[in-house]
Amino acid sequence: QCVLTGQWTNELGSNMTIRAVNGKGDFAGSYHTAVTATTNKIQVSPLQGSHHRMNQKGQPTFGLTVSWSFSDSVTVFTGQCFVDETGKEVLRTMWLLRSHVDNIKDDWKATR
Repeated sequence: QCVLTGQWTNELGSNMTIRAVNGKGDFAGSYHTAVTATTNKIQVSPLQGSHHRMNQKGQPTFGLTVSWSFSDSVTVFTGQCFVDETGKEVLRTMWLLRSHVDNIKDDWKATR
């Protein structure tokens, strides 16, 4: 069974901590990225998320939002927690990052 609470590290060295998940599937935590496109000093940033109730296989889908403490941007992640063939818990996610732009004409370049 895959449990989202705890500490997670990705292949780039970023660290995410998910605290307790409540009965509705909501959770909070923090994200410390190892990479950034800004020149600002990286800071630990808060996250909020929700996971779908466990399916019979115990591999929940989830979504979370990170509001970056060191830049004018927000990233949303969606994914699923898996247990691989060795019994290791693995998160597979996709993300979108929205950066601040000064006007609607620049909207095209605000989302990665």
